[in-house]
Amino acid sequence: MPEKINIADDSSTAGEKLRQWLSRPLGQSLQSEEQNRISNILPKLFGYHVLQIGDFGELDLLESSRISHKIRMLFNPCEDTDSGCTLLGDEESLAIASHSMDVVVLPHVLEFVSNPHKLLREVERILIGEGHLVLTGFNPWSLWGLWRLLLLWREMPPWNGHFYAYTRIKDWLSLLDLELIQNERFFFRPPLQKKSLMQKLLFWEKLGKYCWPFFGGVYVIVAKKRVVPLTPVKMRWHARRQLISSGLIEPSARMREKL
Repeated sequence: MPEKINIADDSSTAGEKLRQWLSRPLGQSLQSEEQNRISNILPKLFGYHVLQIGDFGELDLLESSRISHKIRMLFNPCEDTDSGCTLLGDEESLAIASHSMDVVVLPHVLEFVSNPHKLLREVERILIGEGHLVLTGFNPWSLWGLWRLLLLWREMPPWNGHFYAYTRIKDWLSLLDLELIQNERFFFRPPLQKKSLMQKLLFWEKLGKYCWPFFGGVYVIVAKKRVVPLTPVKMRWHARRQLISSGLIEPSARMREKL
C-alpha cells in the first residue's frame, strides 16, 4: 500500500489566495521564467507518460513535452479540471500504479505539503527505472528567503510555505536513489511587485548568475531514477573442497587436527 500524503494547505481559500498572488506582476514574471526553463528541459525527456503534480498558475508546464500522454494531478477538487487529462488526488496517496510514469513534474509542491520526503518517496515509487523528476522550489538562502522571513506573519502564499534549501533536496533525492543530473538557479532580483522597478533590475540576473549563483531565488532540479541490477554471487565451497581433496592445496594444521 502506498503511504499517505497529507496536504498541509489544500483548502480552496488558500488555493484562491495563491492564484491571486500569481495573477499579480511578480507572480506572472515568475511563471514566465519557470515556463521558459522547463520548456528547455522537457523536450529532452522521452517516454509514454508524463505527470504534473499540483498546479502552479495558469500556464501549461507540460506543453513543451514530446510525450503524447500528459496527465495532471490536482489536490483541490475546486480547481478547473477541464483542460487535458486531469486526475483529482486526495490526502491519502498518489493513486497511480508503481513504475508507470516516465516523467514527473513537481512545480512548487514540496513547499506546501506536510511531509515532502514522503511525497518524494511516492514519486520514486511511480517512476520507471531511468525515469526523470523535474521540480521547482524557492531558495531560502536568497532575497526571496529574506522576504519570507519578513512576510511570514501575514500567512499569505507563497510566503507561508516551507522553503527548502537545494542541499536538503539533494540529500532527499540521494536517499531515494534519484541522481541529480541538472540544476539551475535564477531570479536573483528581489521579489518586488512593481513591474517598472523589476525591469530596471533585470541586469541582476546576468550579474547574479556569475557573481553569486548560489543565491538565486528559485531553483529547477532534474533527477533520474537509477536502478542498480543485483548480480548473485555463487558460493564456491564445493570447488574449493575438490581442490583440497585432490592434493592441490595442502591442509593447514587446524584442518589436520580435525581430520
